[in-house]
Amino acid sequence: MELAIIVAVVVVALIFDYTNGFHDAANAIATSVSTRALTPRVALAMAAVMNFVGAFLGQEVATTVSDTIDPGSGTHGLVIVMAGLLGAITWNLITWWLGLPSSSSHALIGGLVGSAIAAGAAANWDVVVEKVVIPMLLSPVVAFSLGFAVMLAIMWAFRRASPSRANRGFRLAQTVSAAAMALGHGLQDAQKTMGVIFLALLTGGYVAKDDPLPVWVIFCAAGAISLGTYSGGWRIMRTLGRRIIHLDPARGFAAESVASSVLYTTAYVFEAPISTTHTITSAVMGVGATKRVSAVRWGVARSILTAWVLTFPMAGLAAAICYWISHFFIEVVF
Repeated sequence: MELAIIVAVVVVALIFDYTNGFHDAANAIATSVSTRALTPRVALAMAAVMNFVGAFLGQEVATTVSDTIDPGSGTHGLVIVMAGLLGAITWNLITWWLGLPSSSSHALIGGLVGSAIAAGAAANWDVVVEKVVIPMLLSPVVAFSLGFAVMLAIMWAFRRASPSRANRGFRLAQTVSAAAMALGHGLQDAQKTMGVIFLALLTGGYVAKDDPLPVWVIFCAAGAISLGTYSGGWRIMRTLGRRIIHLDPARGFAAESVASSVLYTTAYVFEAPISTTHTITSAVMGVGATKRVSAVRWGVARSILTAWVLTFPMAGLAAAICYWISHFFIEVVF
């Protein structure tokens, strides 16, 4: 029975990873597609490959995710982990359907914490606050500020350049910056699924806390997020690439470069599972604000901000409901 639940948790985790891929595909490629630096299909293929590669570049974020809650051991602990995943998937699908670029990362952490609270298990609040909540608040501010500053520097450096020639150059540069963004997405988001699978294996007694991530876990998580990325996320892509602000190649390059830098820094230096969605969206707003403040469609930005604020509690609530249902069927019926 316990082995069957572990297998089910792994499958559900990979489904979450897949939804993360198509939900967050826009993070890596929307800016490049909207500026016509890359065609949608080429951009998706490149993002899928770079997502896969990025998943193999570290384990720090995965360790943080696996430390967010202590579900205990045995069947009950596995039910808590599965409910957290189901809550995150539910919120991902709702925001995808509405076309809102919410955070899969915060949906996952919110789901795990919500299911743990519903079950009376322990959430490691020090880890949640230090590695999730604080970065959640700071990363958009940093990305917006850096996006604004970098774009000002680009505008000054190219102030005498021919606009058409500069645009051609930045379209080529966006191939590199979009690849870097996709690599950072794989580095951050695939590791989150790895951390949940490792947590399930730890709960079931199949690994010890200090063991490294099994290679099959890394490979499966990398493959699932890459497949999800290649399937696309057109609804969110429209929001991120066009509805917030009409981007030109220089601003697209600046936004992608800033966002990818923030992703690498937080993954390797702070080991924090930050939101790629928050990071790139804030960078897009930052570079857009250098045109003029009114160039950013703040009404759309307000809708996105609302989704951000709701993600953690709503994913937690969905996970709590999933826990109560799962607990009834597994613990009572069986």
